[in-house]
Amino acid sequence: MKFDNSFEVPLPPAQAWALLQDVQRIAPCMPGAELTEVIDARSFKGRVAVKLGPVALTFAGTARFEELDDTALVAKVKAQGTDQKGRGGANAVVGFALAGIPGGTRVDITTDVTLSGAVAQYGRGAGIIQAVAAELIGQFSERLRAMIAQDAPATAEAPAAAPPPPPEAVPIGGFGLLWRALMSWLRSIVGRG
Repeated sequence: MKFDNSFEVPLPPAQAWALLQDVQRIAPCMPGAELTEVIDARSFKGRVAVKLGPVALTFAGTARFEELDDTALVAKVKAQGTDQKGRGGANAVVGFALAGIPGGTRVDITTDVTLSGAVAQYGRGAGIIQAVAAELIGQFSERLRAMIAQDAPATAEAPAAAPPPPPEAVPIGGFGLLWRALMSWLRSIVGRG
């Protein structure tokens, strides 16, 4: 299944581009994600925990930057993971394109996901999966903007505070996430009708 998302960051495109390639720095901003190993400058191992109601899934796998175009500010990442309880897997190709906007940069994301095994049963409703993805991107961008704000140079009026530790990798949102995703999906259907 394919879907698109976007978010904005308050940095010029060149700075946003450098930040989004710093996987070690931004991984803690992704809800439920944990970076477990840096293989090389373009390849990483990690784990993502997702809890939808009573179903808890933990995917362990790899992600690799397949393409990085520093001039056009576009990237392609291939990721694959398997559920640690053997219920299936997921493969994804994610494209990123950065564009300058007033006050910062817009990051456009195109995702093509394939689910396999029992995990595919949870992903039958493409609208629900898209809504969950949109919710996760929203949470990621909020955390990323907060991190950028903390990293901003202190002014004389507002000295820098000690940065808090990165958020722990906890399973993604449970019932609240599922409810917000369902409501978002329903609003999109009603909006079309």
